[in-house]
Amino acid sequence: MRSIRAEDYQDVPRQVAVMPKTFPAGSRTDRHFHPRAQLLYATAGLMMATAQDGTWVVPEGHALWIPPRLPHAVVMHGAVAMCSAYLAVEAVSGFPARAQVIEVSPLLAAALAALTQEPVLYDEAGRGGHLAALVLDEIERAPETPLTLPLPDDPRLRRICIGLIDHPASSADLDAWAEQVGVSRRTLTRGFRDETGLSFGQWRARARVVRALALRADGHPLRQIAAAVGYRSVQALRARMENDLNGILADGD
Repeated sequence: MRSIRAEDYQDVPRQVAVMPKTFPAGSRTDRHFHPRAQLLYATAGLMMATAQDGTWVVPEGHALWIPPRLPHAVVMHGAVAMCSAYLAVEAVSGFPARAQVIEVSPLLAAALAALTQEPVLYDEAGRGGHLAALVLDEIERAPETPLTLPLPDDPRLRRICIGLIDHPASSADLDAWAEQVGVSRRTLTRGFRDETGLSFGQWRARARVVRALALRADGHPLRQIAAAVGYRSVQALRARMENDLNGILADGD
């Protein structure tokens, strides 16, 4: 029987070791890290992961690429089924150095599913080895999605970001936040761009999208979600989701 303990996959003498696992709604993991890189693939439900440098939302059909030894914690929204692929450090030397959410292609999804049916110590020269090579190739090719909330190092900007995450419906504008944390509008604007790659407005809009996805996975109706994240109507929320995420937020009441 395949283990569901992540630590049992860190020293497997294979480039890719996969572990399917399920979690009930509301489950969470404490902050931890793995010696290997990890691909955290959501086959059902939605996960939200946090680390020092960002927050990532991982809906069904997406995966979080986590570099080796990056401390992170995960919260499950709705019942979650996942497939974790633990990747040997030497096999991912050219992969991104920061965490990111990627689209999972049908080919990658099929290869991961097939690899879970192989022995953990699969034949590297046989089907298992070919599947592992395919998994690595598809991860490297996968496009990044806008499901990341990068967090700045500047404590003043970070305070703003945490405030927006905790209160996504806040109507406070750029000037109000600048006054609250004691920086000029220009410093705040430049800092957001330099440290996150996003403008203040873009970051706030993404924070609202991230919260909307989590609330939807928890079963809240769209009208309630729209109000909770600062949109006046469901139509406005849907338009934002369509623009940012190609309709990841499903239609509902």
